[in-house]
Amino acid sequence: MKQVGSMPLRVQSWRARLILALLLIWLLALLGRAAYLQGWNNEFLRQKGDARYSRVIEISATRGMITDRWGEPLAISTPVESVCAIADEVEVAPAMRSRLAQALGMDEKELRQKLAKRQGFVYLKRQLPPEVAAGVMSLKIPGVFLQREYRRYYPAGEVLAHVLGFTGADDIGQEGVELAYQDWLVGTPGSKRVIKDNHGDIIEDVESIRAPHLGRDLELSIDRKIQYLAYRELKTAVEQNRAKAGSIVVLDAKTGEVLAMANQPSYNPNNRIDLTGSKTRNRAITDLYEPGSTMKPFAVGTALEIGLVTPDTVIQTAPGTLQIGPATIHDAEKEGALTVTQVIQKSSNVGVSKIILQVKPEVYWNYLRAAGFGSTPGLNFPGEATGKLRPYKTWRPIEQATMAFGHGLSVSLLQMARAYMAFTNNGEIKPVTLVKNRASVPGKQVFSAEVANEVKSMLEKVVLPGGTALRAQVPSYRVAGKTGTAHKVDPNGGYSKDKYIASFIGFAPASNPRLIVAVMVDEPSAGQYYGGQVAAPVFSRVMGSALRMLGVPPDAPVNNVMLPADGAEEVPESL
Repeated sequence: MKQVGSMPLRVQSWRARLILALLLIWLLALLGRAAYLQGWNNEFLRQKGDARYSRVIEISATRGMITDRWGEPLAISTPVESVCAIADEVEVAPAMRSRLAQALGMDEKELRQKLAKRQGFVYLKRQLPPEVAAGVMSLKIPGVFLQREYRRYYPAGEVLAHVLGFTGADDIGQEGVELAYQDWLVGTPGSKRVIKDNHGDIIEDVESIRAPHLGRDLELSIDRKIQYLAYRELKTAVEQNRAKAGSIVVLDAKTGEVLAMANQPSYNPNNRIDLTGSKTRNRAITDLYEPGSTMKPFAVGTALEIGLVTPDTVIQTAPGTLQIGPATIHDAEKEGALTVTQVIQKSSNVGVSKIILQVKPEVYWNYLRAAGFGSTPGLNFPGEATGKLRPYKTWRPIEQATMAFGHGLSVSLLQMARAYMAFTNNGEIKPVTLVKNRASVPGKQVFSAEVANEVKSMLEKVVLPGGTALRAQVPSYRVAGKTGTAHKVDPNGGYSKDKYIASFIGFAPASNPRLIVAVMVDEPSAGQYYGGQVAAPVFSRVMGSALRMLGVPPDAPVNNVMLPADGAEEVPESL
């Protein structure tokens, strides 16, 4: 009975030892597996951990600052926060999703669509102010985190919009200088590996993968004070004359640096919600127009250069018309015999046509090309216009004549301002630039110094009694320049009867020119449309104030301005 009774005990003891052995084997297997994974092959665990908490994040690089010639900031980058998410890690209840959408200032449906993509990293809202971003993060939603970025800010707003342009959400230039100098201004982002918790907060920097490189600053030739002045006066003129648009360019007469450039209408680059493409183009550079009588100095300069005429050569303009084939050229006033100087002063179409028809087409074409017509001004600005100057072999006599007074060719306002440098710089034209010049740049000789000074003297007569631009005069300074009034080209063919381009291009002080100011007003419709009435007053106000800002010594008496008496008839421009 004792032997039989001991059998269950022995069986139970055997089973216990077996179970214990199995448990020990299982424990040893687990310990071996753990040792293998952590000691010899820890890549698996590291990958799994990294997949949940390790992230490679981009380190934004600040875009270079843009300044004016005196170091005043024109475009700067300010830090902002972008709200991001790892879409497949965001688990959020509908109520919390609604709060998140509200904090982001976006539609809940749009937020749901972004999170539903389940493609890993996604931007929920970019470039938010710090206080808004902090409100989002206070919700403590797993998988949602912040990423530092930079947003471009333009202190001058609409005043410099067409020059500077703007950048997009990715800090890439879209228009203007921002686009033209993208490679110079842009920085190179860096990257680093970090550990984040389930709220998206960085708890550890693991390693730096690539250091960021900051963008380079750009110093423009623009003078911010002159820019404000030019913009203000142009805007006033466009509004007062109920014009469609307008442009103004201010150049350093010696170096070719652009000190100011403005257009109307403009836009605010800091708020581009309702921005259209037509508002962003820099009309002074991209838009073409027929320059009218502002071209006459180049026809006369060509004739002087080849010895065809002198300033005192008499040209018979009676009876005020000139028949060329079936076409008739008209003067606004019947003048009779005029010297070449008076042809410029009174802006005689007949007189300048008779002069230029004595010049071989190839010769005239070569001088126009040398002055920059038919080619870009060389700013490398987006949309920079070439203009239109047909090959001389295709010219008919009527076309050569009308080009002498600015019809049948097209230019940009910047081209015209640059070309007038030939009369301020002893016949030499320098390249124009939007970047501050630190050294003298070689130019191109268009006219001899003698001819350039002769034309300059003629242009000075234009703003004196008997000329077409009395309103261009500037107190205490001698001024030289030329008016232009042209019928606009009709898109359906020919010229419009009641739409005009009014312009004035001039320089001062005439004794030693420092500035060139070119003004163009498109479709003035308040009753006046001559360049001497619409554009010349803008020139006068901008030139006078700019010269005083720069401390340029006067070269005329304080009482030198001689405006026409009230009600007196001014010399009209020939169209």
